[in-house]
Amino acid sequence: MMNPAQRVGVAGATLVAAAVGAAAGFAAERMVVGRPLRRNGSSNPLGLGQLRGPHHVLVAGDGVELYVEVDEPNPGARGHDLTVVFVHGYALNMDSFHYQREGLRGSARLVCYDQRSHGRSGRGETENATIAQLARDLHLVIDDVAPSGPVVLVGHSMGGMTIMGLAEQHPELFRSRIVGVGLISTSAGDMSRVSFGLPSIAANGFRRIAPKLVSIGRRTPFLIERGRQVSNDLAVLVTKVYAFASDVPIELVDFSLEMINATPIDVLADYYPALHDHQALASIGVLNGTETLVIVGGQDLLTPPSHSEAIVQVLPGAELEVLDPGGHLVMLERPDDVNSLLFDLLERSSR
Repeated sequence: MMNPAQRVGVAGATLVAAAVGAAAGFAAERMVVGRPLRRNGSSNPLGLGQLRGPHHVLVAGDGVELYVEVDEPNPGARGHDLTVVFVHGYALNMDSFHYQREGLRGSARLVCYDQRSHGRSGRGETENATIAQLARDLHLVIDDVAPSGPVVLVGHSMGGMTIMGLAEQHPELFRSRIVGVGLISTSAGDMSRVSFGLPSIAANGFRRIAPKLVSIGRRTPFLIERGRQVSNDLAVLVTKVYAFASDVPIELVDFSLEMINATPIDVLADYYPALHDHQALASIGVLNGTETLVIVGGQDLLTPPSHSEAIVQVLPGAELEVLDPGGHLVMLERPDDVNSLLFDLLERSSR
């Protein structure tokens, strides 16, 4: 029998799982019972997350430090004057774009940064855990690290929402500086209706308890962090089921879970309402006339293909690519396909 701290931990882990697409963990456990989940002492033979570059530390208006890395293009590269800014998603960090950084390195100027309260960046206050604040941070990154020349923005999940927030705050940038946008596994709204692949009764039940779990995560993060470790195998399982739709190497699952686990529980609780309440369909029309690529995994249970289709309905000139099979972390699961699409986006944007 679990003690109170462990029960709270499992509740917190459920919040984390649901927020990143793992609300059906216990059902998934029955699907793969008896299979090895995680190797003890597994190494990182894929070199995931080990790409590093010259770094900058920017200070946002509220004093939060943002960690930024820049990879310069190779001499004579066709995209030498183009800056690509990668904006990662909820509970992740810049290393979630490992394969894109590896594949595009040298072809253009690449800027990767950790969103506030994630990765190596500083911790923000709860009241600033909003898409609007993330958009202001992105504007700071562009102003400081890419003050001139054409820019392409590539955002995954919450990172895509950040780009939408920037479009609302600074539409003029999308008529001058920002020449291309890549939106990967993201949504322009109605996240409260996502079922996470659960039957409606279970999805509705989760929606009812989610606010309570958020409150618990904010009040007692230390207890939840302790309990989080108790449910580690479950966390590996639901990460595999909800992040990926195909049979990926266990090292990739480990890597993804390590990013999630490195994000404090109370940070996850702080940002959950921002994702839940996000509504941007009315403002993303600003992207019309900008080269726009929308990518989603065919089996994405967090930001289903219907959310990408809704974006393209508002942006009739956008390119929609549904990668099947593909889960929420499609840029890690299908890196060659995603990179090929991004190369095409950069080529069109350069023209």
